Amino acid sequence: MYRNIITDVFFDLDHTLWDFEKNSALTFEKILLDNKIDVDIPSFLKVYVPINLAYWKLYREEKISKDELRYQRLKSAFDALDFSISDETINILADDYIAHLSSFNHVFDGTFEILKYLKPKYRLHIITNGFQEIQVKKLKNAKINGYFDTVIDSEMAGVKKPNPIIFNLALKTAGANAKESLMIGDNLEADILGAQATGFHALHFNAHNEPKHNYCEMIHELREIKSFL
Repeated sequence: MYRNIITDVFFDLDHTLWDFEKNSALTFEKILLDNKIDVDIPSFLKVYVPINLAYWKLYREEKISKDELRYQRLKSAFDALDFSISDETINILADDYIAHLSSFNHVFDGTFEILKYLKPKYRLHIITNGFQEIQVKKLKNAKINGYFDTVIDSEMAGVKKPNPIIFNLALKTAGANAKESLMIGDNLEADILGAQATGFHALHFNAHNEPKHNYCEMIHELREIKSFL
């Protein structure tokens, strides 16, 4: 479908290649145990995951700061469980979470297969809203950093997806043309609509079992990318 027009493929990282939920859960298992927080981890994760997504949306929309995101997502999760915990401990957990998250390296099924397939044919890049200090570590520790020519993050751009500034910076850094570029990501608002507004083609990796839409083609496994490229 895109084989004759695409020269550059841009990937989101978290929830698209890097299995954020799995790695995040393992990180919480470690840091809650290390800090002797006597909370049922499955119960904690059940409330934390949607809370985290909601706070990330506020962060993308510039409604909260990075520090507020890191603190409030934990505070809100413990409050939802009616679990008493001090602000000092929450801040320790927030720091420990960032420190250890990139040490877990699970990627989605098919990641290495599709990157090896694409690398000889296209220039590959990353556009991520994740925190700069850990995104490079994630790529390196998961052993996928070598596949990508450029990595653009929101702190580097000064804005977050779906702001067109980050997509235009990615194009400029990569030396790419939007009409010859494909964005692949899991978030409809940030990755798909943001990329399309900047002139990219887009492919939605449906990591969250979202309903079908007409904005672009949707895939449920990374291997399906072979049908388009």
